[in-house]
Amino acid sequence: MTNLTITVDDEVLKRARLRALQEDTSVNALLRDTLEAYAGVKAGRKSAVSELLRLAKESQAGSGGERWTREELYER
Repeated sequence: MTNLTITVDDEVLKRARLRALQEDTSVNALLRDTLEAYAGVKAGRKSAVSELLRLAKESQAGSGGERWTREELYER
């Protein structure tokens, strides 16, 4: 991961930090998310998740009604 240096007005950064704190996040996380969305990174993730969900709905695979107990699943 690469570091990025930006110039921002002191008052803007102060307000951004306060708002981020209220939202239980950080200015760094907000900027990273914004840049990922701008670059289309998040769109790629969302389309991958959407595709996976679509395939799961269309799949004919299943357990055949078989059920296992916790002990059976974790037998060694």
